[in-house]
Amino acid sequence: MSLAVKICGLSTPEAVDAAVAHGAGFVGFIFYPPSPRNVTPETAGALARHVPASVRKVGVFVDPGDELLEAVLGLVSLDMLQLHGGETPARVAAVKRRFGRPVMKAIPVAGAGDLETAGRFEDVADWLLFDAKPPRLAPGILPGGNGLSFDWALMAQRSASVPWMLSGGLDVGNLAAAARLSGAGTVDVSSGVESAPGRKDLAKIRAFLEQARDL
Repeated sequence: MSLAVKICGLSTPEAVDAAVAHGAGFVGFIFYPPSPRNVTPETAGALARHVPASVRKVGVFVDPGDELLEAVLGLVSLDMLQLHGGETPARVAAVKRRFGRPVMKAIPVAGAGDLETAGRFEDVADWLLFDAKPPRLAPGILPGGNGLSFDWALMAQRSASVPWMLSGGLDVGNLAAAARLSGAGTVDVSSGVESAPGRKDLAKIRAFLEQARDL
């Protein structure tokens, strides 16, 4: 069974074209200035025009205000909003209600106890994304895209009532093991297909998507 893949943190037409050409089911644009993958709404709007309707365009935000969401959606035709900060279930529900888009909530995971958090969002989020919890004291650490992983076998111990993605430290070398241990049907990759932070490697995008298709 092939895996569905989200290539996240795209910032150039070439990277978007590579993701689309080699079978990504989702593409992600990050609207978070501290990230090396941050794009402006204007840039993302232009990039989104390279994406066919069959591929879902995801906007990634960290504790966004309504003003930012309005500004981005005014310029970018996003299919889904990903909330990757400390948003509460009430905030997730409010964003979904106000902006009329499906919402995916990121759940940071370091151990089994963190998975209990997911249950609080299953009634309000359309998707969940399980990512490695960043270490609190590490300098320059971001909410996601740090190349860190968690114990994927933890995911096999729970069932979710909504679709979910596995994220965190994935690359072509560990994708098969991650899918087998977690039972994931959809994965999210960003740093694992880069040559440097924020710089997507077209050959790595192709290899990752081919590996996902061939599993």
